[in-house]
Parts: sequence; C-alpha cells; structure tokens
Amino acid sequence: MAARRLSSLLSRSFTSASSFSKGRPSSVSRGIGKYSTAAAAAAAAAVEDPITPSVKVDYTKLLINGQFVDAASGKTFPTLDPRTGDVIAHVAEGDAEDVNRAVAAARKAFDEGPWPKMTAYERSRVLFRFADLIEKHNDELAALESWDNGKTFEQSAKIEIPMLARFFRYYGGYADKIHGLTVPADGQYHVQTLHEPIGVAGQIIPWNFPLLMFAWKVAPALACGNTILLKTAEQTPLSALYAAQLLHEAGLPPGALNVVSGFGPTAGAAVASHMDIDKVAFTGSTDTGKIVLELAAKSNLKTVTLELGGKSPFIVCEDADVDKAVESAHSALFFNQGQCCCAGSRTFVHERVYDEFVEKAKARAAKRVVGDPFKGGIEQGPQIDSAQFEKILKYIDYGIKDGATLETGGERFGSKGYYIKPTVFSNVKDDMRIATDEIFGPVQTVLKFKELDEVIKRANNSRYGLAAGVFTQNIDTANTLTRALRAGSVWINCYDVFDASIPFGGYKMSGNGREKGIYGLNNYLQVKAVVTPLKNPAWL
Repeated sequence: MAARRLSSLLSRSFTSASSFSKGRPSSVSRGIGKYSTAAAAAAAAAVEDPITPSVKVDYTKLLINGQFVDAASGKTFPTLDPRTGDVIAHVAEGDAEDVNRAVAAARKAFDEGPWPKMTAYERSRVLFRFADLIEKHNDELAALESWDNGKTFEQSAKIEIPMLARFFRYYGGYADKIHGLTVPADGQYHVQTLHEPIGVAGQIIPWNFPLLMFAWKVAPALACGNTILLKTAEQTPLSALYAAQLLHEAGLPPGALNVVSGFGPTAGAAVASHMDIDKVAFTGSTDTGKIVLELAAKSNLKTVTLELGGKSPFIVCEDADVDKAVESAHSALFFNQGQCCCAGSRTFVHERVYDEFVEKAKARAAKRVVGDPFKGGIEQGPQIDSAQFEKILKYIDYGIKDGATLETGGERFGSKGYYIKPTVFSNVKDDMRIATDEIFGPVQTVLKFKELDEVIKRANNSRYGLAAGVFTQNIDTANTLTRALRAGSVWINCYDVFDASIPFGGYKMSGNGREKGIYGLNNYLQVKAVVTPLKNPAWL
C-alpha cells in the first residue's frame, strides 16, 4: 500500500476538541486576525446546533476475559462530546482491582489459553477477519471516534478507520514470518535463536488517535502471540471497546485482549506497576512517560516502550516553493486540531522568504473552516476537553505577553464547545514559551533564520526529537539536514507521511523504541539462545 499522507488525503488538515471559556483575557482580544468569510459564518451557526450522530453506544463496560463487565467498584464516569461538553455515555471506571482481574485473565490466556499455542497462520487469519469487520463497520467506528474525540468524521471515515484495517492486515501478514536464526559458533555446537512472545503486555493509549494507537499496539502484540491488557484514555473510551468486540467476533479467544477504561493515577498506574505484566507500551506526554518508566522499574523491571511529546521543527529553506511550503506547514501544524505529537510546531523560515511566508500562512489559517466535525467541508473540530482548551488559550496569552506578533486567531470560535480559531504567531524567538513547550493545539509559531548551520543548531536545541520537516529544492541541503536533525522521522518536501511499514518513534525525551513496521514486532518479542552439542559433525 502506498504511504498515506494524512494531512493531504482530503486536501486539508483536520481537527479535534477542547473546552468552555466564557471570555478571553484582554490581551488576546487585541488579536488582529479576522474570521468573517461566509463559510466561517455557516460553520459558526453549525457549532451552535450540532448534528446528532446516528451511531448507537452499545459498549460502555470493561472487557475482561471475553465478557463485558461492570467495574469492581460499580463506579462509572462520563465521556463528553467536545462539541458541547454534554455527556455521551457513562463508562465503567476501572481501577487497580479491575486491572488485577484483567491481568489474571491475560496471564491465564497466555499460559494456558489457545492464542500463543495457535499456529501463526491461524493467528493471522483472526487478524485478517478482524480487518474485514473493520471495513464492514467503518462508519460506526468513525462516528464513535469523531463523537468522542472531536476530529472530523471525514478524517475518521476516509483515513483513520481504513488505516486501522491496514495495520491489522500488515501485522497479520507478519504473524507467520517471525522466526529466529541458526548461528555458527566456535566449537562443535548447534546454535539457534528463538523469537518468543514476551507474555502479558500492558498498553496505555492516548486520546488524540484512539483507534490508530489501538492498531499500533494491539496488532503487533497479537501477531507475536502475546496477550494484552489495554487501558484506554478516559477522554475517549468508546471506539476501542467497539473495536475490541469486533476482534472477538473475528475469533480472538477470551483473555487474549482485555480493555479497561479508567484514569491514569488509578488504572494507568496499576498497569505500569503490576508485577505480572511483562511489558508496557505507553503513548502520551513526556511527564507521564517518566512516571510510567519509574513505576515499571520499581516493580518488576518490565520492558517499556514510550512514544512521547514533541516540538518538531519545520524548516523552509530560501529555495523552497513557498506556496507548497505554506500549505504543508499548515497541515503539519493544524492537522487533528494541532493535537498531534509530531506536529510541525516550530516553523523555521529563511529570512529571504519570511515575510511572504507569514502573509500566506496567515491567509491560509484565516480561511480554515472550523465547525461541527460531522458537517461536510469542515477542516477543524473542537479540542478534546476543557483542560486542553484552557491550556491552549493560556499559551496564546503567553505568546502575546512574551512579545510575539499575533497574526490571526487567538481566541475561541463560537460560544459553544471547545473550539479555537486557527492561530498564527510571527516574530517568535527561540526562548518564548510558545516555541519551547508542546502546546498541542492549533497554534503555529513562525521563526526566522539566516544560515543552515544556525537553523540546525536551533532546531536541535529542544528536549524533544520526535519528527522534523524540510522544504528545499536542493538535494545537498536536504541530505545535510536529514542527517543533522536529531529526530526519529524527517520528511523532505512533505509531512505526516505514515504507513504501516514506516517505523515511528523519538530521540531524546520524545521516547524510546519504535512502533510500526518490522521494528514494531521487536517490542513484543524476546530472543532465546538454544545451544546443543554436536557429536562428530560432518561440518561446522
């Protein structure tokens, strides 16, 4: 399958969700950007009267040992519609006792159950059947994803759910191709390596791409023969529960995948510190990743894969096609409402094209259509919840107070829901908070540079190293930057090109390990050396 450029498949970037605010601080009210097109007016009207999704919420309980069950405490928590802040459903609130129950089911399924004992081909067939069911239920999964998260239905239905199916087919194809080696040794020995499933995997997924992160973690773990306890983000539990039910319908045995909805300090901490979990994979913030790593180390030294935060540079060189660079930089930042770990959130532009770039970036952001994600033609939905909404507005205030120029946006959109206008800052300096911290929202910061060596040093001057973008027509410049930038992914004259086969992960405090591709299998395998003496071998 050809690599998918998420931000270009629908010829626009998309969005997510955040929270209510009854007013903006006076500093932001001085923003000079305008949002007065007919499309914007229509979108604003739609925000006030959101479309009711047609999907029914059927699964709100915990999935343990193949059964949907209540939390041991009987507690539930509300999952909210970021378009309005209204309750979509009440979901079972798992805690440490529920994690214990789920781990017990996963352990029994691994030690005694059929999943790791199936032939690899049989496991692959289950994953292929699941991919077929994903395609059959594409619109239901997409509606749940957009309703709970705020991203556009078009993005969910046309990009993310098809990619979910693609990931399971990709790793289903790998299930019967996992093998060890025969290794020559000094002496009369036969040496082989076995690549074995690691055991029970604890997986903690984020709210910004619930089903894609479900795929990145669940698919390789199951292909390798492991069993799983998956903890969903408390903001977005619904789509993973629906998908897990379909996976069992495809023939997954009870206990092979268990899903617990709950909060980080309770359910998440219980996963990271559990003595009977053999491996943890976490995607989320760097600060939380540190806690996960610490809890794993203090318990049973389980292996940990971390995909964490980013503050990725997007470098526009003096020879770049400015129009294409503006559009790509726009998508790199505003895709998924800016709620993307690898967002191109530091846009470095050469001084010779800086002014042209800023004017065109400002115009593009002002034309971005914000509104109800279930309405056609919408590019950006709401932020995920009130906390994220307020955090983004706080950073917009920081930008103004620290001396950056607010070119457009800078305030909430409409009077209902967690919508924020696409925001662009120019004259940004490296030490400003909007240039150093991960905002995770629709806020583009444009910085000026003069020399190549200078921008390399500045781009690398970050605690993060998840991704980078480079726009240039000079192959030597591209090669220089590709090797110099300290980032796990570097996109040349493109951005957000993802595929099941392309590894993804970070340098520095953006995490460790790689997900996707053949590298993603290594997270869920351990290598055993087997040595047997040879008697009178014909050859060595």
